[in-house]
Amino acid sequence: MSMAATTLADRAVIRLSGEDVRGFVQGLVTSDVTRELPVWAGLLSPQGKCLFDFFVWADGDDLLLDCEADAADDLIKRLTIYRLRRPIRIERDPSLAAHWSKEAGDTADPRLAELGYRWLGPVDEPASGWLAHRLRLGVCEGRAELGDLLWLECNAAELNGVSFSKGCFVGQENTARMNWRQKVNRRLVVVETDTPGPRTRVHYPELGLAVEHRRVDDLDGTLRPKWLAAALEPSASE
Repeated sequence: MSMAATTLADRAVIRLSGEDVRGFVQGLVTSDVTRELPVWAGLLSPQGKCLFDFFVWADGDDLLLDCEADAADDLIKRLTIYRLRRPIRIERDPSLAAHWSKEAGDTADPRLAELGYRWLGPVDEPASGWLAHRLRLGVCEGRAELGDLLWLECNAAELNGVSFSKGCFVGQENTARMNWRQKVNRRLVVVETDTPGPRTRVHYPELGLAVEHRRVDDLDGTLRPKWLAAALEPSASE
């Protein structure tokens, strides 16, 4: 697909190639990469806290990770640790960039269809409007927003970022326990504000928006897109 001004300039693409790349990634990340791609996934700490989030795409036998550019080198280092002696190459692919369009494309964002369309391709002009569009839909991403929070507190279950049927992944035990016990007591949310507060993780003054980490019984004044409102219904009835 060739369209102008669709490049997400703050993203990078990592290529994994070699022997049984899907098997390698499948044992590490939160989503099932043996099914149709792309998927949104996290690489967690053994305690189930977010280290990195990214999209996993297929390119023949290779896998491509569409990740935050500032985190790419750290993600490569982390994956290299897990690689051990496997004959797998893990490196940036500068020939590719992540692209986004609100209204036109072949592949809907796997987190939420309302986010628009996403694909990988050569770099073109930088897209505009993505950050505001994403935040208005209550969707958080990247290390600044997600930090080292528990993956389910990042709304990963609601945004198709975790599989509870795929088997083991790093941090799986705590993540599965939280899900079984329905103990997601805090969530990342987006609020309209001109002034950051004690719960603010990231403030975007140019947008009048902030990402905050709040208890589910303290969500007054937060944006409530349909997907989040539906997720909070069981908590509201407890």
